[in-house]
Amino acid sequence: MKKHTIAVIVNDQPGVLQRVSGLFGRRGFNIESITVGTSEEQGLSRMVIVTTGDDHTLEQITKQLYKLIDVIKVVDLSANPMVARELALIKVHAEPSARPEILGVVETFRAAVVDIGTQSLMVQVVGDTEKIDAMVELLKPYGIRELSRTGVTALNRGNVKQ
Repeated sequence: MKKHTIAVIVNDQPGVLQRVSGLFGRRGFNIESITVGTSEEQGLSRMVIVTTGDDHTLEQITKQLYKLIDVIKVVDLSANPMVARELALIKVHAEPSARPEILGVVETFRAAVVDIGTQSLMVQVVGDTEKIDAMVELLKPYGIRELSRTGVTALNRGNVKQ
């Protein structure tokens, strides 16, 4: 089982996200992460979906997606070099005495403090999934109050066009 990152270009219509995610559920395919936003073409949206499976599973997913009327294009981003990023906001318990240590972690990860409360700090970190996971692990001992992650968004590197 390996991770596959796929981009799905779809018509920007109500219900498309539900039909795509429903297809995954009906077929027993798991979605690890899904992000949706506008694309470079007006009227089209780009979904970036991370799923796991072998090459046969990916082929089945692709065939099933193309059966949906609003799907324009399906691209296996992980087949070529790609840039993949995720954003996390982490609210951590931060007594004034612990703040210098927490700020050291934030600086090491090239993250940013985006909010300071009397007993907490909110940290914003952008990077690949492994970087986000590592930062979460390092902040756990301080007490994570809230955590929100966007899921992966990705594009192929260089001149590879989707």
